Amino acid sequence: MKLMSIRIFMLGSLLALVQVVVAADPAIKGAGSSAAAPIYKSWAVEYEKAGHPSLDYESIGSSAGLKKIREGSADYGASDVAPSAQDLTKNGQVVFPVAITGVVPIYNVTAIADGQLKLDGEVLARIFLGEITTWNAPEIKLLNPTLKLQDAPIKVVVRSDGSGTTYNFTDYLSKVNPAWAKQYGANTTIAWPQSFIGAKGSDGVVKAVKTTVGSIGYVDFGYVKANLLKSAQVKNAAGAFVLTSNEGFKEALANSEWSSKSSFSKTLSNQTGLGSWPITMGTFVVVPQVTDRPEATARALAFFTWAFMNGDRLVQKNNFVRLPDQIQASAFRIMSTVRATSGAPLALKIGTP
Repeated sequence: MKLMSIRIFMLGSLLALVQVVVAADPAIKGAGSSAAAPIYKSWAVEYEKAGHPSLDYESIGSSAGLKKIREGSADYGASDVAPSAQDLTKNGQVVFPVAITGVVPIYNVTAIADGQLKLDGEVLARIFLGEITTWNAPEIKLLNPTLKLQDAPIKVVVRSDGSGTTYNFTDYLSKVNPAWAKQYGANTTIAWPQSFIGAKGSDGVVKAVKTTVGSIGYVDFGYVKANLLKSAQVKNAAGAFVLTSNEGFKEALANSEWSSKSSFSKTLSNQTGLGSWPITMGTFVVVPQVTDRPEATARALAFFTWAFMNGDRLVQKNNFVRLPDQIQASAFRIMSTVRATSGAPLALKIGTP
């Protein structure tokens, strides 16, 4: 009850800045995260049905989305990585979270059914370092003593573009494997071994894994469910092998600083909790702190205000987890700080759903 009151109070604070406008609005332009594309598209359908502006969203990867918002060629940038405070200050931007999801190791091995394969962070890191190269390697056998593992090459599929999914995956590998942390660290782009199969966007990874027998890759959970992909169990920080699930994302979130401190500056990977999914991640929106396109920025913020109040069902439908009330309250507070170059608050057109 208290959290709901906080949420309503913060929404009231934001709406106090609203001036209703009646002119017909052009489409909202968003660009970035391919992992988050399903939520934005689902929200957009319902938003337009309710008589609001349409959304033109480019699923081009987090790095490209952030580039577009810096250039002013999009109304909002979508990223699965929150820019640092230093970068936000440098670029004159603010960031707020939208939803929670997770990165999932996926595979295409004929003899292994969905959810049967068990991996831990050490083995995952060594596969993506190019050190473990066959499916019947001793390290994989040790984790899967009952599986009939073939003497066949592992064909590794990776993102070739700048990707927030890659960042969160490599952030996890950095936490569990010192060799990975030293060689690559957490990055949106990686200088992968030349033998790996590069794919652009989450859709590209899905296609490459589905069409390549013996492959392994990584993708957002929503794409796993939508494309009926095989996903691995992964050993979490508590030592338990877990399958990907919304419940696992929620437990990771509950054990993080996002919940304890209402802060989303740190990643959600490798959290404690017996059921926590170890590669949980948030997805974010970036807009200018002071905008020289106030009407366009206002349309984008009105869209997200509506989505936070009305879009929870669609978040869950797309296999994401909604933000807890106190984190939504933080997002409302951040949105309310955006101003036009004149210093005036934005004129948001927010109607009933």
